[in-house]
Amino acid sequence: MLIRKLFKFENAHIVRNCSSERCRTSIHGHSYKIEVLLEADALDNGQMVYDFGLMKGTIRDVIDAFDHAICFWDKDDAEYIRLCKIFSARWISMPVSPSAEQFARLFFVIIDQVLAQTVMANGEHDVRLHSIIAHETETGYAQAFRHDAYNPRMGEIQLSQIEFSAQCQQEWIDPAMYQKLLAGVKFTNPVVPQQVQ
Repeated sequence: MLIRKLFKFENAHIVRNCSSERCRTSIHGHSYKIEVLLEADALDNGQMVYDFGLMKGTIRDVIDAFDHAICFWDKDDAEYIRLCKIFSARWISMPVSPSAEQFARLFFVIIDQVLAQTVMANGEHDVRLHSIIAHETETGYAQAFRHDAYNPRMGEIQLSQIEFSAQCQQEWIDPAMYQKLLAGVKFTNPVVPQQVQ
């Protein structure tokens, strides 16, 4: 069974090397919609694949970090990167270009690791990340599956290569969340008293 949770944010970028001159030469923004699709072959104690409320924690924080931020490819011009960091309190450095395709892959890699480090506490079974859909516009989106997220032909994405500005981190429920993710620290879901047996 599949479930889907939709998240929204506003973000700015330049997509270097793309065919569209406006996109590769000018900072511009989009109203992004990110769909997180989870799957499982069984249901938890609440008869759900995964409670949507649980996705309002670490997963929401990761995606919300991109809201009102500027994203840049860490291989871009050093002066451009320096100025992004000076003139925006909210910025994210990415090891790949900030295209819709790479946003879908990047969110897959991060959320996949969040789920891998999450201790399930309400009877969840085999909850897996199915795919991420990154809507860049009303008419265009990219969807990344597991084989896309970890495909070296599309560019390596390692968690340690993604850098969030101090402002982005300070607004998380746990400002140390990403450092914990990098260190392999477990995230524990709340234990729920069973009302019906």
